[in-house]
Amino acid sequence: MLITLCQVAAPVDARENTKKKAEASSSPPEIAEKQADLGELRSRIEGLRKDLNSSEESKADAADRLHESERKISRLQRELLELSEQRGQLEKKLKNLEQQSQELGSTLGQQQSQLEKLLYKQYLRGTPDSLQLLLNGNDPNQMARDLHYLSAIALSRAELMGEINATLDRKKALAADAKERADELQEVAAQQQQRHAELQKQREEHQKLYAQISDKVKAQRKEIGNLQQNEKRLTQLIDRLSTILAKQAAAAAKAAAAARAAEAARQAEAAKQKNSKPANNESRENSRPPPVTEPPRPRTAEAENRYEPVASDGSFARQRGNLRLPVRGSVLGRFGSPREGGGTWRGLFIKAGNGSEVKAVAGGKVVFADWMRGFGNLLIVDHGDAYLSIYGNNDSLLKQVGQAVKGGETLATVGNSGGNPESGLYFELRHQGQPIDPMKWSSLK
Repeated sequence: MLITLCQVAAPVDARENTKKKAEASSSPPEIAEKQADLGELRSRIEGLRKDLNSSEESKADAADRLHESERKISRLQRELLELSEQRGQLEKKLKNLEQQSQELGSTLGQQQSQLEKLLYKQYLRGTPDSLQLLLNGNDPNQMARDLHYLSAIALSRAELMGEINATLDRKKALAADAKERADELQEVAAQQQQRHAELQKQREEHQKLYAQISDKVKAQRKEIGNLQQNEKRLTQLIDRLSTILAKQAAAAAKAAAAARAAEAARQAEAAKQKNSKPANNESRENSRPPPVTEPPRPRTAEAENRYEPVASDGSFARQRGNLRLPVRGSVLGRFGSPREGGGTWRGLFIKAGNGSEVKAVAGGKVVFADWMRGFGNLLIVDHGDAYLSIYGNNDSLLKQVGQAVKGGETLATVGNSGGNPESGLYFELRHQGQPIDPMKWSSLK
């Protein structure tokens, strides 16, 4: 029996809407609370970004003309990554459905073979009915055996027919599901093609625009005070982010203390009812490590990083000396060394090929992911205990505010956004708002 892929019981949209409504109605309160917290964080970060933009000086930087183009490139890259992941999941589902269909086809063949054998046996014995057997006047014992045999044959045949019909129904459902997944896959493929075309067009426009203003960008990068303004802008962002994160941490600590107090009270009441002494629950809080101060230390020697970050456990402070730099490449700008245009490096510049993956140096949460003057597509990860890692001049940002990341997880791709003349990553570590030397925390061996 042929089962066509055109037999679909209901439209895809209706099923998806029903599924979403069911999931929404069954969402536990803690998930809704986390989503509300995430929405609040993103809203506050967006407000912070707007405040920073509104306070910019009236004289526009030449690199600002690249702003929208670089943001669009980042967004398209992220959408392409999401579509690629979605396509991979759909292809995996289709492969699984195909395997199930093959297994059901094999089962159906076995069932049909059993039915053929059963019918053949019944044919060899003939097909007399019960009345015929009675009228023949044969031996009563033989007649009883024949009646039992006929009953068993009929029962087996009915069971096999039921199993065959159930198998056919499952194959029909699988075919409908496969058609839905195939339609979704086709739609995703079309979206990918569209995004690729948009990305290519955007890159060409960006290249033309950069060619037009490259001389002005280079000149402004060499202006005395330009780098200091960029660094001041980043410091303001870090300070205000730190304030937001500190308030969130205080609220979380207060909630945790209230939960511990409630639990202690419950245990004390239970112990009192058992006529035993209440447990002495002492609350111990880990002291925050003192801020790390780094004296400027000019180091201009080039180093090569050949390793990438990996997943790690424990607090960020305990990983000092064992971190891996976010991207493979040559370390050119070094913490504390003089910068062209004035001032000293407050982080590292790692020269790397365009499109190279930028990895998180440790686990944490994304607290900023947007374009910023002087740093292009900038991403900041909060590692807790007032430690932040900063990744700038990216071609695209693959994570968004509020997303949790693991050590070694891809955050972005290398580029030269923000008017940077070379392709590479600007990387900083900060503790309590103060820059610290990433090389003292990292290992190149």
